[in-house]
Amino acid sequence: MLELTRPYGAALRPFVSAQVTTALARERWELSSYWALRRAIFCEETALFAGELQERDPHDERALPIIAVAHSAGTPDQIVGVVRIYEREPGIWFGGRLGVEQAYRARGRVGTALVRTAVQSAIALGCERFYATVLYQNARYFERLAFVSESAIEVCGRPHVLMQASLAAYGAGVDRAERAQTAA
Repeated sequence: MLELTRPYGAALRPFVSAQVTTALARERWELSSYWALRRAIFCEETALFAGELQERDPHDERALPIIAVAHSAGTPDQIVGVVRIYEREPGIWFGGRLGVEQAYRARGRVGTALVRTAVQSAIALGCERFYATVLYQNARYFERLAFVSESAIEVCGRPHVLMQASLAAYGAGVDRAERAQTAA
């Protein structure tokens, strides 16, 4: 008899949608999925934090949660990526807790889209400098996204890098008419 979970002896790969969009999490299901994915990545998978209470911090009270949403047949289906941004002081913004569902990591598009949305959202809100605290092993990825290393730091006993985004690479200083022209 043929196994339903392993037809023809091959394991089924999880569905990976070709349509993924990014947005600010607003609806109840988006917010609960945002927190669940953060917990899964930062508490369970990487064990950076012991539990949900340690993973959440005071920045979450004022942070804007940004999500990557996979669509199925044009309908929002699953939250596959998360990041948060917050203003630490006027004009100084931070991004953090970037995480992507494992099945969506291979191509790098979801993480890149989340970083772009995070930085551009902060710029739209008056950002003059944008920083990210990045796990050491992910620093090269952020360098490809126009971030430069500021300093080596330690977070929860693990090596991290404080990195600053080149805002010009994300459209800062370009007025809306020029952006619209470039996009056309």
